[in-house]
Amino acid sequence: MRAILVLSLTMIFFGSELFAGGHSSTLQDVKARGKLRCVVTTGLPGFAAPDANGVWRGFDWDFCRATAAAVLGDANAVDPITSTGKTRFTKLNAGEGDVLWRNTTITFSRDVSVKLRFLGVNYYDGQGFMVNKSLGVSSAKELDGASVCIQTGTTTELNLADFFSSNNMSYEAVTIETNDEARQNYEAGRCDIYTTDASGLASTRSSLPNPNDHMVLPEIISKEPLGPAVRQGDDAWADIITWVLAATITAEELGVNSSNVDQMKNSNNPEIRRMLGTDGSQGAELGLSNDWAYQIIKQVGNYSEIFERNIGVNTPLGISRGLNALWTKGGLLYSPPFR
Repeated sequence: MRAILVLSLTMIFFGSELFAGGHSSTLQDVKARGKLRCVVTTGLPGFAAPDANGVWRGFDWDFCRATAAAVLGDANAVDPITSTGKTRFTKLNAGEGDVLWRNTTITFSRDVSVKLRFLGVNYYDGQGFMVNKSLGVSSAKELDGASVCIQTGTTTELNLADFFSSNNMSYEAVTIETNDEARQNYEAGRCDIYTTDASGLASTRSSLPNPNDHMVLPEIISKEPLGPAVRQGDDAWADIITWVLAATITAEELGVNSSNVDQMKNSNNPEIRRMLGTDGSQGAELGLSNDWAYQIIKQVGNYSEIFERNIGVNTPLGISRGLNALWTKGGLLYSPPFR
């Protein structure tokens, strides 16, 4: 009996150690692998898509790169794990990816029932509608009887049904799984309208042969806070993703960018020095090198640089900051302090 008791206690002890170790296993796995596996879309220009040379670029992709810069010191040490609206959570929960940075709306059911942890908002969005100007409509309330291209496995399906029902209208759903499929069906005239997040509509419109022939209608019918997600039960890894996002926002708030970050390491502002690793031990507390945030800003940039480079007003998408401006400039972006 004593031997059995000792064996049982040993198993409990080591089992608890293994369980505790599991809370930091993602970080350990990424470091051991030397690559971050980032769950992204199958291709959404401006957000995450390969360019003509096969190099992935975009707003969401830059947050993948920022994570790799923080954890591995190399923003290019990232493998894309492509996913559709249906497969993104399955791939993350199955361990195929380490983190999801993929235009994904934070909802109650996804946070609680799908067993994900969402770690802040990196883009405030809302669902809209795009039509060909030849259709002759100026409002979504004129779309009774229209055929609608809509991605399955997304919040847009329920939002669409609610909007048409509340306005006593009917529609014919043309279901698709990827943005490319949506664009092809819309362009071929298999659906009258395409509905998704307004950012996705801007992306799709920019890739059409004649973007000016199409318009996004004025109605925004939902709140779509988009943000990164990780599996539940890995608090150490969740902390890292939370503060990767916070570092890009705080850097913009404090005027730190990829061009001046070297000089800013000697700033008189204690928060800047803490963030960049000159003072304090915040890196060690995250299990990272002390210059983790410096590497993000140096290699990828602050939030403004990421936004403007990929989707801003001087890009084909032409998106203004709007709600995604800093809180000090009338927007909703707000980061906890590095203290």
